[in-house]
Amino acid sequence: MFPSDSKKPDLDWSQVRETVKLLSLSAAQVEELLREGDLSVNTLTESFTTLAEHMGTINGHLLALDSCAIRDQALVSCSETSDKIQTSVVAFQFYDRMVQCLQHVTSNLIGLSRLLDSPERLYNPTEWLKFQNEIRSRYTMESEKMMFDAILQGKTIDEALAAKEVQRKEQGQEDNIELF
Repeated sequence: MFPSDSKKPDLDWSQVRETVKLLSLSAAQVEELLREGDLSVNTLTESFTTLAEHMGTINGHLLALDSCAIRDQALVSCSETSDKIQTSVVAFQFYDRMVQCLQHVTSNLIGLSRLLDSPERLYNPTEWLKFQNEIRSRYTMESEKMMFDAILQGKTIDEALAAKEVQRKEQGQEDNIELF
C-alpha cells in the first residue's frame, strides 16, 4: 500500500510528505541541469585550451618572421584573440562559482528533505541547529555565508541580496570574481 498523496488524500495524508517530494524534485532538477551544463562547459574548456595553444604557436611563428606591416597586424590580432580567450576563462570561473553554489543548494534541499521526513528530527530544535551549522560549514565563499546569516537573522530575500550587494561594493568587488 502506498502512502496517501495529494491526488488521493486520506487520513494518512501529510503536507510534510508533500513538501519532501517537492524538495526532492527541485534537488533532482538542479542536479540534472548541473550534469548537462558540465558536458557543455567541458567541451568549451577543451576548445579554449586548444585555441590558446594554437594562438601561442601562431604567435611564435609570426615572431620568427621578418618584421613587416602584415606580420605586425597578425601579432596584434593574436594578442587580441589571446585577450578574448582570457576573458572567456574568467567567464568559466563565474560558471564554476555558480556550479558550486548550485551544488550547495542541492545538498541543502536533500538535507532539508531528510530532516522533514524524519519525525524524530523534524520537531527537534537541536537537529535544526545542527543542520543549519552543517549548511554553513560547507560554504567556502563569503557571499554564501553572508546570505545564510542574513536569512537566519530573519531578513527577507531582497534585504539579504541588497546587503550582499552593499558589501561587494564596499570591498570593490562589483565586477570581480570571488576566489574560492
